[in-house]
Amino acid sequence: MEYKITPKIRANAKKLGVNVKPSKSKNKKLDVFDKEGKKLHSIGDIRYKDFHIYTKERGKEFAEKRRKLYKIRHQKTRSKVGSASYYSDKILWD
Repeated sequence: MEYKITPKIRANAKKLGVNVKPSKSKNKKLDVFDKEGKKLHSIGDIRYKDFHIYTKERGKEFAEKRRKLYKIRHQKTRSKVGSASYYSDKILWD
């Protein structure tokens, strides 16, 4: 199953100076590439939902609750700039 990249996800990636493509790694949503095309990370588990999916399926209020819980759960790793968790936080959960 291929993950659908929305314009908002592309915009989030662009703000970080990276590009995203559907992942070729098993069970991952996106591959993140730098401006030169070098793969940095594979992010997001295809078996789980993210902010954009929750918003579409269950509405903004529910998605905001899930985002808050995600950010609490990943607090230690999501603030490390350049990590897979950082890109997942900034691209899939913002």
